[in-house]
Amino acid sequence: MFTNKKTCCFFGHREVTHNIKPKLTEIIEKLITEDGVTDFYVGHQGQFDSMVFYVLKELKVKYPKIRYTVVLAYMPNEHIKEIYGEDTLFPDGMESVPKRFAISKRNDWMLKHSDIAVFYVWKITGGAAKFKEKAKKKGLRIIDVLN
Repeated sequence: MFTNKKTCCFFGHREVTHNIKPKLTEIIEKLITEDGVTDFYVGHQGQFDSMVFYVLKELKVKYPKIRYTVVLAYMPNEHIKEIYGEDTLFPDGMESVPKRFAISKRNDWMLKHSDIAVFYVWKITGGAAKFKEKAKKKGLRIIDVLN
């Protein structure tokens, strides 16, 4: 089932305005069972990221071979460690990135290290929409939660 390592990342607006958890769970489960995705990267800036994290945590019980990592934009603190435990990564070089560019730099890192990107984009502005266009240009497979 897990012959080739495949990686997926997630991008979405901070606010979740739709009931997407069932669809998100279905998408992630299909990525695991049909596409052989083994590694997942998610941020931690909003409701969408939080929902992805908890869905992955739930699915890890059913699919223990998957790995999920919360990719941090800022130096981790005790609060982050309490919430996410050891399931975090602070990419090399992020410590020197100015705070106002940190999320974009982290997002670039996630795109660079992924084969597939799942998006929750319901407005044409904002970082999630910007990174959806970047993912298209990079040739990543894109899955839209709202389609």
